Amino acid sequence: MKKIGLILVAAALICSTSCSKNTAKKAAKASVKVAMVTDSGDITDQSFNQTTYQACKSYAEANGLEFQYYKPAGDSTADRVASIDAAVQDGYNVIVLPGYLFGEAIVKVAKDYKDAKFIGLDIGEGDLGGEAVPENVFCAVYAEELPGFFAGYAAVKEGYRHLGFLGGMAVPAVIRYGYGFVQGVNKAAEELGVAKDVTVEYVYGGQFYGDQTITASMDGWYKNRGVEVVFACGGGIWTSACEAAAKVGGKVIGVDVDQSAQINNYGEDMHVTSAMKGLGATVNAVLSAIQAGKWFDYSGKVATLGLVSGINPSVNYVGLPTDTWTMKNYSVKEYNALVNDIFTKKVTVSNSIEQAPAVSVKVNYYQNIK
Repeated sequence: MKKIGLILVAAALICSTSCSKNTAKKAAKASVKVAMVTDSGDITDQSFNQTTYQACKSYAEANGLEFQYYKPAGDSTADRVASIDAAVQDGYNVIVLPGYLFGEAIVKVAKDYKDAKFIGLDIGEGDLGGEAVPENVFCAVYAEELPGFFAGYAAVKEGYRHLGFLGGMAVPAVIRYGYGFVQGVNKAAEELGVAKDVTVEYVYGGQFYGDQTITASMDGWYKNRGVEVVFACGGGIWTSACEAAAKVGGKVIGVDVDQSAQINNYGEDMHVTSAMKGLGATVNAVLSAIQAGKWFDYSGKVATLGLVSGINPSVNYVGLPTDTWTMKNYSVKEYNALVNDIFTKKVTVSNSIEQAPAVSVKVNYYQNIK
């Protein structure tokens, strides 16, 4: 009888411990409520907002978390702060904020809501106005020079010899994209022995949206200069590149996310590739850490995210889209090999924005269009 009693007591203790752990896990999961606030766009913009929204929604659904998104009433810091206020008041304690426009807002709200955690995507130290990063904030920026390099390299390997770079405003992220692109073009051209035959036209639009003036400038590139493909980098400025390309059967390279669908809306097979940032991968990594009680890995930091694997490009925070790959002369296998070469530092890419990279190909630098 004593043995039976001891067994029953032990079983009860095991059950109690196990039940307590399960209850604790459920409580921890239930305590995480995720909200996302859009910037000046919305969740159908096929860019930062849509990608972030889909990543947050998918993660929440897969992990049984509450999720909601908020769209500010207007395009100002006050409007963005108001939406963050609403999310916190509704009980959401993990707030995801995509884009540099949230820089000022994130500093304001972090001090007011110290029990909430804020994830800023593509928000750098400069966007925070020189403020120290609060302990309840994590900001991710990206090594734009790497996807820029991949895109330039791929375009030349695919067979293009007259390329263009159309940046938005000459801010650090856009410059890194551009200089990385030039380096990639040069690397591929040197490998193929065609450096003397390759030209890059390079300009900043002076704004983050397309208009008639920007389109007219791109018309000149495609029609008069013989540019074959333009890497359009900076907000909605890609629309002007597409409008001009559509008139002559030109090509366009997208930026930040896989823009194959929206670029190809302007013309069949217009999209060559896209230089992407891993917004979804960032969301998944940070939310996973929060659920695992490892926020301390991200707390109070601005981290530059790039390559984390040389053999599995899908887990990297920058790269080219392989699911929509249409290039004929440059393969996914070759791309994966290049990723590994950069990861292992066999090939190096400069992230300097102080001066244009020294290259063998011809690069024509122009003053801002506007």
